[in-house]
Amino acid sequence: MNKNELLTQLQALRLKLNAMAEERGNLTDPEVLAVSEEADRIILVLQQMHMKGRSCAASPRNSV
Repeated sequence: MNKNELLTQLQALRLKLNAMAEERGNLTDPEVLAVSEEADRIILVLQQMHMKGRSCAASPRNSV
């Protein structure tokens, strides 16, 4: 998945989390936690993509 797809999926999960938490009134509900964990996984992938991009940009270039 590319970055935009991940961000779109994360936004959808955020909205779903808000609705579920409001409905259930409980942030420790197992279903709420499952969606939260899914969002966490996407956040980690996005962070890894960001760090990989930064390490490539920061690496010295060979000059001759």
